[in-house]
Amino acid sequence: MRRRAFTLTAAFAMMLLPTFALAQQNIVDKINYYGTLDHWTVREIKESGIIGGATKHLYEFYGSQTDTIRYDSKKSKAFRAPAGYYWRTNNVYANVAGIEKVNITDFPEKRGNGYCIRIETHLEELKVAGMLNMDVVCQGVFLLGGLVEPIKDTKAPMAKTRYGIPFEGRPKALRFDYKAKVGCEVVKATGFCKPKKMGYKDYPEFGLLLQKRWEDEEGRIHALRVGTAVERITEDRNEWQNAYTMTVHYGDVTGKPFYKDYMGLLNGTEQDLYAVNSKGKTVRVIEEGWAEADEEPNYLIIRFLSSCEKAFHGGLGNTLWIDNIKLVM
Repeated sequence: MRRRAFTLTAAFAMMLLPTFALAQQNIVDKINYYGTLDHWTVREIKESGIIGGATKHLYEFYGSQTDTIRYDSKKSKAFRAPAGYYWRTNNVYANVAGIEKVNITDFPEKRGNGYCIRIETHLEELKVAGMLNMDVVCQGVFLLGGLVEPIKDTKAPMAKTRYGIPFEGRPKALRFDYKAKVGCEVVKATGFCKPKKMGYKDYPEFGLLLQKRWEDEEGRIHALRVGTAVERITEDRNEWQNAYTMTVHYGDVTGKPFYKDYMGLLNGTEQDLYAVNSKGKTVRVIEEGWAEADEEPNYLIIRFLSSCEKAFHGGLGNTLWIDNIKLVM
């Protein structure tokens, strides 16, 4: 009976394999399809009158070139990604103490017959005569995952970004086209002090991480690092670098000749990741070690950062242009 039960279970699992493989291939296809960056939607949001009442346009890359979302006073302005859409800009809507404001760091830019994305680090101003005079450094990000909206405060900024998606598979590489303007001097501006030049340079970062995540009984989320492909761009690239390929390395990479400190585990660092646990609470992901080289991941993070600095720090003027992102399986 045990042998028969095992046989039936194995047969059932074999029947599920094509469905599972198809579902995973669909995720890869969606990542690559929208990774052409030729599909975008505009969110049209009017900021509060007390800060000028300007109408701003926030871009998301999932729709068609004619899609525009307009909001009335009774409709939530928070963005909710459609099913099957995994890419996200960090163009974001904020409502702080009733003041509505947006931040825009990612823009569509014409390239040939289609579009690419331009990602910038800039200084965002919030001024209300006699009340507020705030400057905040905002870093441009394009990522797989999502953001919390509306933003209600400046506390724990990394906890407001949901880097990554559930994913099972072992990609060989991340491939994309890019240009870059890099090495601008870091400025610190938290909104509670005047902008301050820090005297050193800032560089963009490309990253693909694969993790094996699990949740313990207390709701903490743990992870092992399965795969790593992380690079920083330290020189300007004025011409398109087409089909630039980053190989994914599996297992512990700390002893490899290409290893840099910024490729290390994200545990207790300024780049720590956050996720929502089964209780609906936002918690830090504890990346506590390196997986064996043959481990299967269950989570995929891809991100393009115009700044590798911590929150509210960055090289003003750092700019990335990205196009034709493809996950190579």
